[in-house]
Amino acid sequence: MENQGVEKYRRMFNVELPQSDSMDDYLDFILTNIRPMSEDLRETEFWLNKRWIEIRDDLSFHEAVLHIFGEDGEYMISVDGNISKGEWRDISSPNTIILQHGARHELYDLAFLNEEFFILKKHGDQKRKGHTKYFVLGKESSVRNLEWRDAMEYLFNVYRSNSRWTTYLGIVIFILALILILSII
Repeated sequence: MENQGVEKYRRMFNVELPQSDSMDDYLDFILTNIRPMSEDLRETEFWLNKRWIEIRDDLSFHEAVLHIFGEDGEYMISVDGNISKGEWRDISSPNTIILQHGARHELYDLAFLNEEFFILKKHGDQKRKGHTKYFVLGKESSVRNLEWRDAMEYLFNVYRSNSRWTTYLGIVIFILALILILSII
């Protein structure tokens, strides 16, 4: 059995995204690594009044679905330019939001938020029901022409960038410690 500490450091230096057949599987892996870098829903400057395009791994999904969360709970969805309105509201539970569109009222927990991605996880066991568990939105100007796998690679770059920075910092600290030790001897 491999030492868990060694495995942790091995994973830290491995910055390749493993292959997967579904966006949910990719997100399960990616979100584990980048969750600490997420913003909160209360930081509305990251998600309100922005143009978010929906990303799905469904081969029959060809529409351009744009989501805009406005002030005072206004929620607009544009499907290939046809607009419908709904409402959003947060509840007292941190990082939880209710989206209402038509007769549907859905409860989501925040999975990840930064300037480029807004990812919500629908409450309940969606996989058991045959549904996707994540509602994935990307900043329109950043992901507009990306296929879903390319969008997952782009999201994983959040981890890669942080992982490389951590690696470089570790190398610098090691070199400084080595110089200090050698100067004492």
